[in-house]
Amino acid sequence: MGKYATHIVWDWNGTLFHDIDAVIGATNSAFAEIGLEPITLETYRDLYCVPVPRFYERLMGRLPTDAEWLVMDEAFHRHYNTHRLGCELAEGVEMLLEGWQTAGRSQSILSMYGHDELLPIVRGFGIESRFVLVEGRTGPSGGTKSAHMVRHLAAMEGVDPARTVVIGDAVDDAVAARDAGAHAVLYTGGSHSRGSLAAAGVPLVDTLAEAVELAGEIAVR
Repeated sequence: MGKYATHIVWDWNGTLFHDIDAVIGATNSAFAEIGLEPITLETYRDLYCVPVPRFYERLMGRLPTDAEWLVMDEAFHRHYNTHRLGCELAEGVEMLLEGWQTAGRSQSILSMYGHDELLPIVRGFGIESRFVLVEGRTGPSGGTKSAHMVRHLAAMEGVDPARTVVIGDAVDDAVAARDAGAHAVLYTGGSHSRGSLAAAGVPLVDTLAEAVELAGEIAVR
């Protein structure tokens, strides 16, 4: 890998890992425990945001208390760990990762999913060797990605933020890329609607193949 070649930082949930059905299922299971009505995929994609307590504010009409947030967060993750077992990688992911790597370019994963939970899943799909670094969230959930992104890029030798493209499915991915001095491409197949993603002001794509193609062009401009 050449120094300062184009690097991709992949998001995991909703991007490489097609888990939106598990997210909706876990969200509604968690809601049922605290007396909230279930929501549809369309409503979720229109309202979802980070920090996650703000998402609950949009649904409840107020921010959850600290105690409510702890209950919601625990319930969501408990149900998600069951629902995700039926999920697979997004279509064509293995070929895209292999193609990027064999072309001599590097890639990594930065996720807000817990690090200790993320690693076994990535390994289970047999794709860990495609990445120079795989990182999930450490510390409490519910925050934003920007500080994690800055540290993530700094931890990899030969990766220049200006030659890096973040591929994710959430506005937070674009914000984190901007704050770290990197580019971003957002994928419409995950947790956000096209309308909500458009506010980020970065290129939008409907397939990950388009995202990779665009990443190769953006970082050499």
